[in-house]
Amino acid sequence: MNFPQSPLTRFITDNEHSWQLEQYTAHGGYAGFKKAIDMSSDELLDMLKKSNLRGRGGAGFPTGLKWSFVPRGEGAPAEKYLIVNADEMEPGAFKDRWLLEQTPHQIIEGLLIGGLTLGATQGYIFLRGDYYLAEQRLKSALDECREHHLLGKGILGKNFQFDIHIHSSAGRYICGEETALINAMEGKRANPRSKPPFPQVAGLWGKPTVVNNVETFCNLPHIIHFGCDWFKSLGKGQDAGTKIFGVSGRVNKPGLWELPMGTSIREIIEQHAGGMCEGYRLKGLLPGGGSTDFLLEEHLDAKMDYDEIGKLGSRMGTGTLIILDDRYCPVSMVLNLVRFFAQESCGWCTPCRDGLPWAVALLEKIETGSGELADLDQLEALCQFAGPGNTFCALAPGAVEPLQSALKYFRKDFESHIHQQCCPYHLTEVSHKGGSIAQSLAEVKR
Repeated sequence: MNFPQSPLTRFITDNEHSWQLEQYTAHGGYAGFKKAIDMSSDELLDMLKKSNLRGRGGAGFPTGLKWSFVPRGEGAPAEKYLIVNADEMEPGAFKDRWLLEQTPHQIIEGLLIGGLTLGATQGYIFLRGDYYLAEQRLKSALDECREHHLLGKGILGKNFQFDIHIHSSAGRYICGEETALINAMEGKRANPRSKPPFPQVAGLWGKPTVVNNVETFCNLPHIIHFGCDWFKSLGKGQDAGTKIFGVSGRVNKPGLWELPMGTSIREIIEQHAGGMCEGYRLKGLLPGGGSTDFLLEEHLDAKMDYDEIGKLGSRMGTGTLIILDDRYCPVSMVLNLVRFFAQESCGWCTPCRDGLPWAVALLEKIETGSGELADLDQLEALCQFAGPGNTFCALAPGAVEPLQSALKYFRKDFESHIHQQCCPYHLTEVSHKGGSIAQSLAEVKR
């Protein structure tokens, strides 16, 4: 058997029809499902546990363990649901869009295997509303599957039925929290639910429900087809498999790459993203999207896996790096992120509803030159106020991660804004363009 090193992207070719069923099956698509349909649910769940697959949506929770909480066997509810979280509202994240547009059948195959594993008959793809091409291709792929008896009743001539529906999201970041997503699907306001009960026991319409990220489901066909040992061998560290890593910012080749789990930050930036653009230096980076803590140049040799990045005080999150260069203002960058999170708050709890707008107001003061040193102490206190354990869900703790780490690593930049009563990076940018300091100050005052 030919064991692939890049399983998630092996279906993406130069053929413009590579996303369609004929090309997908020509490259080995649905082989994992055809193997899984002759296995028991216990065997499938056991493989998922042994594979050490961790959720690729950001939290990194072991997928097999999560799925094991779903009631199965005699006495279990007859109705169960699988949901693919394809909303992808995390700032700086764009990996799932690539998979949705280029390999829709891979997601469908993952859902089918999930249905066999948990005894579910219905799957949903909770899709970001402005992913128009992804929705078009998913609908076409679902039609192909129904035409070829890969969905519906008696799939592949077996006693197995499963169908998949697309739920086009209105687009809210809070729907990254699985119970808020479930509420949105039920036509309710997207607020998180109290837990317990957890969705695996009582989720969509009160039935056992599993919610996982696009990339997580895409791994299932390959684990079943090629085996757990192969999957674990792909990683360079403790975490198994590959990961879709991405880089955005002032690098020469921003984009996405499928690489082994445990690939170093340095390799991702310098080798795959082509290094920093000429005239720019790396000042810091967010390793896993907009809701993670900054890391610095001294952390470049760290491995991109969940535990290693956690030891550095950040999170791997989505694995999509956002680069901060030496000519961009960290205060402005953090303000932009916190403003987004404040807008996306569901308003359910005080630290998020009131704390994040307060942080925006303080950051705006500092960025526009009217800040005081006491504002920095207030921002630090707010990071504690909105931190883990003080909120209903993880939105506010994630929102303050870039802020708290910016205060730690770039405090001099915040203080320079206050002492100079303007953004020093604005002065530097004008200087690069040939303007004078006097012109710049006049522009700030206007």
